[in-house]
Amino acid sequence: MDKRLLQLKGMRGLLALLGIVSLIQGASIIFQAQWLAHAITTLFDGKSLSQAAPYVMLFLAAFLVRHGLTLIREKVMFTYSSRIGADVRKQLLDQLFRLGPAFAKKKGTGKLVTLAMEGIAQYRQYLQLFLPKMVNMAVIPAMVLIYVWTLDETSAVILIVTLPILIIFMILLGLVAQRKAAKQWRSYEKLSNHFTDSLRGLETLRYLGISKKHSRNIAEVSKRYRKATMSTLKVAFLSSFALDFFSMLSIATVAVFLGLRLIEGELLLLPALTALMLAPEYFLPVREVGNDYHATLNGKEANEAMQVILEEKGFRAQETQSVQLNKWDEQSVLTLQDVCVQHDEHAPYSIQDVDLTVKGKKRIGIIGASGSGKSTLTDVLGGFVEPSSGQITLNGQPLVHLQMNEWQKEVVYMPQHPYLFHMTLRENIRFYEPNATDEEVERAVHEAGLSQLVTQLPNGLDEVIGEQGRELSGGQAQRIALARTVLGQRSIMLLDEPTAHLDIETEYELKKTMLPLFEHKLVFLATHRLHWMPDMDEIIVMDQGTVAEMGTHESLMQRKGVYYQLVQEQMGAVTHGQ
Repeated sequence: MDKRLLQLKGMRGLLALLGIVSLIQGASIIFQAQWLAHAITTLFDGKSLSQAAPYVMLFLAAFLVRHGLTLIREKVMFTYSSRIGADVRKQLLDQLFRLGPAFAKKKGTGKLVTLAMEGIAQYRQYLQLFLPKMVNMAVIPAMVLIYVWTLDETSAVILIVTLPILIIFMILLGLVAQRKAAKQWRSYEKLSNHFTDSLRGLETLRYLGISKKHSRNIAEVSKRYRKATMSTLKVAFLSSFALDFFSMLSIATVAVFLGLRLIEGELLLLPALTALMLAPEYFLPVREVGNDYHATLNGKEANEAMQVILEEKGFRAQETQSVQLNKWDEQSVLTLQDVCVQHDEHAPYSIQDVDLTVKGKKRIGIIGASGSGKSTLTDVLGGFVEPSSGQITLNGQPLVHLQMNEWQKEVVYMPQHPYLFHMTLRENIRFYEPNATDEEVERAVHEAGLSQLVTQLPNGLDEVIGEQGRELSGGQAQRIALARTVLGQRSIMLLDEPTAHLDIETEYELKKTMLPLFEHKLVFLATHRLHWMPDMDEIIVMDQGTVAEMGTHESLMQRKGVYYQLVQEQMGAVTHGQ
């Protein structure tokens, strides 16, 4: 049993309840065997059915108590596992938001989606099946053994000797099954990543004419997953066979010894029959754990994978940073001092010794060559990444990071490729503000320049878009993302290469819409398109992970430093292209 299960909320109380249920069930099993043996013995002695009837009624009562408690236990376990599953999913999603897009890209979106969806379901099954069976195995065999010892010491000795053999085989096969299940889970994660990446790049693959080649790659990954699954099933079937074989062999041994002693007159029928009926019940909890162990291995593997993510650097489940930030205004100040980010322990710093101070509402451009650190700085400002070192100060209060609700409720994020859900246009626009009124949505549509698109759609704002819905152009998708930011009415806008994938005509058209929306907000615009920079109030120039320069477009051009070189290179590229 995983020790981390004991740390779950309410686990100790649940185990106490399961222990009490197992004790009552153990007593019911003993009474059930005893009263059934009494009924059979009564009839065997030639007495009437009416004389055996009380024992039959008592047997039925014990039977109903036993299985009634099983139903109650299953309902309790279902409720508890559902609650814990929901809590773990919330923790996992919170952690993924804290770790940010860089972590999701590193681990693979398909893997994380699989973990958050199917992994949680399998973890719930693990809790629901494994815990009560483990408690039963700890309680019921001991109760049955003690009672059998009072009836017949020889039968008790046989049970004592054979149970360790059964457990040893279960452990050995369980270790093999665990390795197989881990391999199967890894294969499943790879298959999920392949599937997700294929969906995203399907149009590109078809355009390049390599979709059939990629389908062969998916088929190969699927084949490896199928082999891993069949290998795991082989071990599961072998384990079930071994458990059944050794338990039946042990019961048969008990029956032989009881039969011989009955023939020789050393033992009466009642205790012999009771002991024989209790022998299968002695092995049943162990067999159930062995059978359910294989059914819950994926849940255990999923839990371990989730714990690795939850324990990833940056997760602070208990940490709360209190900061007064009702609304970012002209007097608000954000300071970064000696901030460094190192994504991996042995990797170079993505940004290093970054110092900057931002006050009030302004438009700030973040530029730099590819790999200069502008995306990492954007992730820090958005609260997606926690700095490895350095200090952040917000309104005079020192912080470790910006991964807190007070800050992120003020920030609206516009990525390069906004995700459109398989929902209506109205619901997609309401992504940040699900309770927004229709009037507010229409205002956001007008300000984002979506009015023409809405009039062209057959169902207007109620047209289904996104996956399996109406396809939209890149510019239209960005305008939907812009409408989301307008509807949110948040004070801080964070834009990460929002127009990098658009053609220049579409970008300039979108730029005319966006610039007025930047008014009276704090805007961070990370881009490599330098034509935005003259419209910025301040420019942060990143070079090799550090802030090389800061200033306005005019002052940086006069300085003729890194920014000047970037402008000259981009102008040269345009001239050469013409």
